[in-house]
Amino acid sequence: MEFDMNKMQAMLAQAQEMQQTMDLRLAETIVEADAGGGAVKARMNGKKELLSLTIAPSAATAAANDITLLEDLIVVAVNAAARKADDTQKSNASSMLGGLGLPGF
Repeated sequence: MEFDMNKMQAMLAQAQEMQQTMDLRLAETIVEADAGGGAVKARMNGKKELLSLTIAPSAATAAANDITLLEDLIVVAVNAAARKADDTQKSNASSMLGGLGLPGF
């Protein structure tokens, strides 16, 4: 069995192209999650970059008495959005790698 450098370079180029495509898809994918019945909403892209955080006026008013509750709601919303972004990453990777016929994808 002979090592084919051209084949290896072609595979590397294909892998780089797939990575770029996946990065683009993830950047364009938007996920949202909320906490406290919508009191806090987090929007994130598939690359887990926080795009926006919205706090309902009623939650802001309530936070005047208990800032810790608002902080907790923010953490919950951001973490939930991050989990959705993780799911998106896995789904995109699986669909792209599945086309290669690799075992387990």
